[in-house]
Amino acid sequence: MTRKRTYHSYMNEQLDSSGAAELPLAGLRVLDFSQFLAGPSCALRMADLGADVIKVERPEGGDLCRQLVVADQRVGDDSALFHTINRNKRSFAADLKQPEDLARIKELIAKADVMIHNFRPGVMERIGLDYAAVQALNPRIVYAAVTGYGEQGPWRDKPGQDLLVQSLSGLAWLTGTGGDDAPPVPAGVSLIDMMTGAHLLQGILALLLRRGVTGRGGRVDASLLESAMDLQFEPFTAFLNGDRRQPQRSTVNHASVHGAAPYGIYRSADGYLAVAMTPMDELARLIACEPLARLAADRSGWYRERDALKRALQDHLVTRTTANWLAVLEPAGVWCADVLTWPRLVAHPAFAALEMVQPLGEGAAAMQTTRCPLRIDRQVLRNPRPAPALGQHTQEIIEELGLAPATTAESMA
Repeated sequence: MTRKRTYHSYMNEQLDSSGAAELPLAGLRVLDFSQFLAGPSCALRMADLGADVIKVERPEGGDLCRQLVVADQRVGDDSALFHTINRNKRSFAADLKQPEDLARIKELIAKADVMIHNFRPGVMERIGLDYAAVQALNPRIVYAAVTGYGEQGPWRDKPGQDLLVQSLSGLAWLTGTGGDDAPPVPAGVSLIDMMTGAHLLQGILALLLRRGVTGRGGRVDASLLESAMDLQFEPFTAFLNGDRRQPQRSTVNHASVHGAAPYGIYRSADGYLAVAMTPMDELARLIACEPLARLAADRSGWYRERDALKRALQDHLVTRTTANWLAVLEPAGVWCADVLTWPRLVAHPAFAALEMVQPLGEGAAAMQTTRCPLRIDRQVLRNPRPAPALGQHTQEIIEELGLAPATTAESMA
């Protein structure tokens, strides 16, 4: 029997009772063939904004991220990480190498608005789901592809992974205090994956906007390497227009390769204090540091002599607590902040005011994660629907969209 309660009726039930407007991407159907983080993070944001995201997975094992366990945390048989990046999606099990499954997927593509994948270059062509083939099935579809390094060049077949791209793109050399002998330091989060997902989403939304005007779909491509270079646009532009030497990290409290003193994080008597852009002479006066005042008298040296300036500042800031310095600096308009650990952050009223944490699932499968960071019409976007079990919605989607029926074995996926 065909299900009467469709995905969109479910989504409408999740909107609060205040009469909030329908979410902006409601009515769009997105096929997410991607794995790990970059593509799935793009699809996640579309789901947050109301799209029906159907995650197409292999019947055996599914998305490899299901087994990418972080901090030894699982929810049921899957990693907690998988649940954070795939919440509020439906799972459709299909083996793209099997003719029957591939035919059913093509039916699904014909009914979709967006298709996302992150297969390596050449894979979709071999399967028969390259852009030309998909466009022939559905001229209005927006086809979105993520690669590690683009489709051309000697790196096209290298594994596209966040740490590797941070390293190859030069990003790792921008972080970490030290001179020429200090090691590169990668970011502590999957920065490139998430940035690439955001870039891909920008392109998808632009093509959907164009489609609303012209009726024509299109293709958007994003790569981890290109996103990594765009993320570095500020220092890399200085490199391109300068002497083309590798920029030097500060040897004292480094925070920016081109940042003049005092830009950095400093130890206080009981913790740390971040100090951003502020005039060094004014800072020296406010904290009553005579050695720093002498060094800061020459404004032309605030970048050139930044290590000496920052060392003098560090020697002075360590004599008092972070709270004492904030009481002096914040009222004077200096851009500074405490450096919080997560336990201190989540206990702070400022964090509580954001309501940034949401529950997922129920019972033994319950967990907490972040919510969508956007607000639409001043509405906080939350959805407690957890990530799907592998193939959980295959039969539901087949019946809902009138696809070719699955075999008995497939129905059990």
